[in-house]
Amino acid sequence: MSTTPSPAPHRAILCHFDGYSAALLFARWADGSLLWPVPLPADAVSADDIGVPNDGEALRQRVVAQLGVNDADVVCLPEFDEGFRGADGSEGRVHLLRFTTFEAPAAAIEPAGGTFRHLPALRGCDRGELALLREVFNLLVGGNARR
Repeated sequence: MSTTPSPAPHRAILCHFDGYSAALLFARWADGSLLWPVPLPADAVSADDIGVPNDGEALRQRVVAQLGVNDADVVCLPEFDEGFRGADGSEGRVHLLRFTTFEAPAAAIEPAGGTFRHLPALRGCDRGELALLREVFNLLVGGNARR
């Protein structure tokens, strides 16, 4: 029997958006993933009908605690709620957490293996995760999402 804990069903895209300059930055982690705390399963597909509750606020609080950032500097955007299902039947949700600081808090994510990057610099990352970032771009820059 494995004692390795299963990955958390909730994951987050961490971003910083400067509305004045329209600069959108995304966190990329040391393992190459664009999601915190773990990547999507390799075989994950988008799914709307999942049994995982939408608990983006609890995930936001975990990010604040683990990265040591100011609680008021991170917001969860409820407009972005993406479900996924793995081939093994595992389910989860991806939430969007946006830093509201004047500049992206690079120093806060570096100890956890993160860096902030512009979308074009993320070519070569997981296609499923990049598709999620495209939805975030459409929401924040384009003013609408897929739905």
